[in-house]
Amino acid sequence: MATADAVYSPTTVSENKSKKWFIVPTDNLDKFRCVIKVVQVLLSFVAFILEEVVTTCMSCSPLYFFEFVSCTAFLFTALLLVLLATNLHKRVGINYWPAVDFVYTALMAAFFLIASIVFVSDNGGTDLENAAVAFGFLATMAFLVDAGWFVKTRGFPFKRTNQQAASNGEAPVAEAEKLNREQNEAD
Repeated sequence: MATADAVYSPTTVSENKSKKWFIVPTDNLDKFRCVIKVVQVLLSFVAFILEEVVTTCMSCSPLYFFEFVSCTAFLFTALLLVLLATNLHKRVGINYWPAVDFVYTALMAAFFLIASIVFVSDNGGTDLENAAVAFGFLATMAFLVDAGWFVKTRGFPFKRTNQQAASNGEAPVAEAEKLNREQNEAD
């Protein structure tokens, strides 16, 4: 078996496996987007906590909607950050994470904006409610910056590429040389 090792050793490259499980940058997460995702998590968490501390509400529907959006943004953004930074999507064979990340980020920006506008228009005017709304708008800005940076650096994920060869409508030219043996030996 020593000869087999000699044969394979010059051409075989050993794969160095890192002991780290949270690595930035990755294929889908650069350092700037990682910082933005952490900011999104923190702002969403603070907005959620401030909203939870509100003890009384005149009309509770806007408060509950804001609570749902801020909690969802906090939990799912933290999960997405971990998935992107650990490259877990590669281990399970999912190749469409950039599109999922972009859609999620854009939707969270829209929902946070709507929830913040609704909550600011119908609340009791307490300092806690105003602070929660302020953090909601800051989180909205973080999600918008993330979506904008994604489009700037990676392009729009659903953009169709026209990679088909241009055809002028003519039939393709037949090959000049046949590939079968009998034809080549006869020539």
